[in-house]
Amino acid sequence: MNEYEISIDIHSSKLQEWLISRRIVPKNIQPYVEDIRAKISNALNDMPCNDGLVKLLSGNYVNYFHCKEIIEILKQTEKDTKSVFGTYGSQRMKDWLEILKLYEKQNIYIGEAAQIFVRNLNYEIPNMKKQIAKLEQRSEECLKKIYDFDKTKQTLLSERGLLCLQLGIKGEDLKNELNEKIKELPKIYEKSVSDLKNIIETVGVYIELSGNCNSIPLLKHVAEFGNTTVYQYLNKEVPLKIEKNYVNLSIDSNLYEIDYPSRNFGKTLNIEKETVPMDSPFEFTSIIRFEPTGVTSAKGAENKLPENNKEVTKIKEFKWATGDQAYSIMDSPYYREKFIDELYELESFLKLREYEISQHDIGNNVIFSLMGNMSSHDLISVQKQQKQLEQIIANVQSEQAQHLFQLKHSPKYTNILVGKFKQKLIAVEKIKTAQGLLKAKSVELKKEKDQLKPLLTNTIAKTKLLQSQIESDISKRYKNRPVNIVSGINVI
Repeated sequence: MNEYEISIDIHSSKLQEWLISRRIVPKNIQPYVEDIRAKISNALNDMPCNDGLVKLLSGNYVNYFHCKEIIEILKQTEKDTKSVFGTYGSQRMKDWLEILKLYEKQNIYIGEAAQIFVRNLNYEIPNMKKQIAKLEQRSEECLKKIYDFDKTKQTLLSERGLLCLQLGIKGEDLKNELNEKIKELPKIYEKSVSDLKNIIETVGVYIELSGNCNSIPLLKHVAEFGNTTVYQYLNKEVPLKIEKNYVNLSIDSNLYEIDYPSRNFGKTLNIEKETVPMDSPFEFTSIIRFEPTGVTSAKGAENKLPENNKEVTKIKEFKWATGDQAYSIMDSPYYREKFIDELYELESFLKLREYEISQHDIGNNVIFSLMGNMSSHDLISVQKQQKQLEQIIANVQSEQAQHLFQLKHSPKYTNILVGKFKQKLIAVEKIKTAQGLLKAKSVELKKEKDQLKPLLTNTIAKTKLLQSQIESDISKRYKNRPVNIVSGINVI
């Protein structure tokens, strides 16, 4: 093979060292380059209007090879200043010719070209690629967060929907819907009372077996008389008048209020002199008028009357159910809990009876015979009663019943519950706002990425051109031997 056909391979990372080691360029070219860059900067301030120059200089870091092209263009634009001796009188041409001469002195141009090439190869192009990848990643992260927010939003809406389902409302107008729903509590209680009558026999048997006629008194009362007022349960007679404790929920976006009946327990009884209708079935000269709530009986109040009150000659109870005594048993904050406790007590009895019968059926001689009087009741009958009782407990203790009961009797609970509704809606709105910002950010990042991609493509193209110019220049120095810059722009 001919020596001139053997290629010269130069690794891109060793290009500058190779040029110095071959004495093509001096060791430190930076002072020369800085001087040339200053002159180029000044020369660019005075350029003719030419489309070729505009295209050439647009977005380019002007190097030696660009200077040669600029001079070729100036030969056309400045040809009128050319003398018969071939020199140009144009200062523009003189400036660029001087720049070209400085570049060619000590081959500074090839050293600078190698610097630009290595910088583009090792820093500019990789950094642009990293920046594009980062922008793309951030855009994808925004889209992922939007998707995650969608799931969170759906969870919040589902939780709100479940809460509405438990309360039996749509959630569009909380105040009116909750007020209307609270009115349905008596229907819920009535259903439980109706079911309780189906196991009245079991109630009687348990009272008999317990040996205590006062066992589960509330269950016995409700099973026999229904969900009466507390007054009727305590006094064993129906009141002539029931002063209802009205509850009105007052809700707005800023403040959650609830109007509850007064609860001033233990206050001194007000004694008022009243005129009694002639047809009244009661004989009295004065009426004891209680504060809105309280369970103090009229008899107890009689002992507190002033001895010197000459107007009071005789006191009889007016048979009015007021305050807590006006509540039904299942709607009373105090008696409701006792009623539920008695339901569980009866349930335990039936479970024990079921266990006893099942043990007897398998031939176990050790039997708890406390409930022997129910021996006529078979296992199926006991299990049926147990299921009926479980259904009653489920109705009384249902989520809707508990929610509505707490709404009616607890202002704090109302505020918490309504607050939950509001918080979930606020959270959903915040998520929607955040999603809007993330979508805008994703679009912005995509736009930045799209703007950077052409710049990367242009930089790669210019670096490829610069590589070929460097290879060509070195080749001329070695009798046109082929020159290859290894690991150059072609491997990117």
